Amino acid sequence: MRAVFYEANGPARDVLRIGDVETPSPGVGEVRVRLYASGVNPSDVKSRGHRKSPFPLVIPHSDGAGEIEAVGPGVAKSRLGERVWIWNGQWQRPFGTAAEFIALPAAQAVPLPDALSFEEGAALGIPALTAYHAIELAGVGQGTTLLVSGGAGAVSQFAIQFAKARGATVISTISSPDKAMAAREAGADHCIDYKRENVGDRIADITGRRGVDAITEMDLTANAGLIPAVLRPKGKVVVYGTGAEATIPAFAFLANSIQLDFFLIYQLDAQQRERAVAGVTRALAQGEAVARI
Repeated sequence: MRAVFYEANGPARDVLRIGDVETPSPGVGEVRVRLYASGVNPSDVKSRGHRKSPFPLVIPHSDGAGEIEAVGPGVAKSRLGERVWIWNGQWQRPFGTAAEFIALPAAQAVPLPDALSFEEGAALGIPALTAYHAIELAGVGQGTTLLVSGGAGAVSQFAIQFAKARGATVISTISSPDKAMAAREAGADHCIDYKRENVGDRIADITGRRGVDAITEMDLTANAGLIPAVLRPKGKVVVYGTGAEATIPAFAFLANSIQLDFFLIYQLDAQQRERAVAGVTRALAQGEAVARI
C-alpha cells in the first residue's frame, strides 16, 4: 500500500516520505479500514517534530475515516463495508492513518453517520472526544456558565456545541473577527477578543461579577494568570492542553478552593472512552454537533 512515513524526527519537508509499505492484515479482534481521509492534530506534528519514537518507521496520524474492507477472527462479517471514523490510530503503535489502509482493534473503528463525509469523520477522533470528556469533567449542565478558551479551535468548536446542547451559557475567547464568527457559528453566546479587550472586565460584566462556573483550557501556560479574574470561588478548570511549564497563581487557587483537572485524551480508561464515543455518536445523530473542517 502507499503511505506517508518518517524514520527520523524533524521538519515535515525534511523527514516525510511517500512510498510503498506492506499492507496490514487484521489480527484477532481487528478490522482493516480502507482510508479515504486522515486528520492531522497538533500532537501528530509534535511527535514527528521532536518526540523520539520507539519504532524505526512511523506512519503518522491518529484520526481518520474510511470503510472496513476486511475483518479478523472474532469480528462479525456484517461490519464489512461499514463507513467508520477512527480514534487513537497511531497511539503507541507505529502505523497510523496517513496511508491507504490501517488495521486496528474493531472498537477503534466507530460507525460514521451517512450524513457525514469522510473528511468530517477524520476530524472527530481527538477533537470531538477531547471536547466531550472536557465538558463531562467540567460538570456542565443546565444553567452552567462556561468559558471556552480559544473558541475557534477544533476542540473548542465541539466543546461549545456540546455545552450548548446541555443548556449552558458559553463565553469564548478569540483573537480576530473571523474566529469570533467561527465561535458564534458553533453556538457561543459571547465572544471576547483577548487581544483588544480586558477579558476579566468583560466576564465580570457578563456574569454580574460572579465569574464563570468552569473553564475548558487549551493552553494553561498562556492563560493560568487569567483564571483568578474570571472563575468564581469553587469553580473548576479542565485542562487538555499546555506548554511544558505553567506558572499557577497557587494562593488564589487555594483561597478560592479552585479545582484544576488535567487529562490526556489518549489515556482515557475504557469506561470514559465508551461514554465519550457514545456521547459524540449521539450528538452527531441528533444534530447537536457538526464537524467543522
